[in-house]
Amino acid sequence: VAKINPQAPLDKVCVLSCGISTGLGASINVAKPPKGSTVAVFGLGAVGLAAAEGARIAGASRIIGVDLNPSRFEEARKFGCTEFVNPKDHNKPVQEVLAEMTNGGVDRSVECTGNINAMIQAFECVHDGWGVAVLVGVPHKDAEFKTHPMNFLNERTLKGTFFGNYKPRTDLPNVVELYMKKELEVEKFITHSVPFAEIN
Repeated sequence: VAKINPQAPLDKVCVLSCGISTGLGASINVAKPPKGSTVAVFGLGAVGLAAAEGARIAGASRIIGVDLNPSRFEEARKFGCTEFVNPKDHNKPVQEVLAEMTNGGVDRSVECTGNINAMIQAFECVHDGWGVAVLVGVPHKDAEFKTHPMNFLNERTLKGTFFGNYKPRTDLPNVVELYMKKELEVEKFITHSVPFAEIN
């Protein structure tokens, strides 16, 4: 149980208890994109949109959304995405497409799909020397992460996170404050409000 600002509307801040905090924290707490940097977000579901929002709050100048579903692209603009890549539109690996778009690779990537191929792509698309990739999605139990060791020797960093490196009891009250100060727009994440009587 986390004690939060009593003024916070519970029907809004309840959504901070999982996906939004996870994506937001993956960007702000783990990837830590410098101001003006380029971030790729793999998967534009709720967690990926929150990762884009975190990159926006951190001051990233380019946020590239990567998703197989182009119908998600328009919505993702509201969360800070500036460009989009659909891997199906290219006949080469998406990490190569991103490297060409960004003069050698993105500064940070956040993977929010749980697909092992996307995880490898997210790692291989970051820039040599300083690129950081953060894995958020939960892979299949038999999945194996395979990449060439040179990707590590070239000074790329691979990180993982659970719940965006937030400690619920001590950190969630601060995420609620971000919302109360209008720095985090939780309303953007809410598409429907349903009364209990209409829930099956």
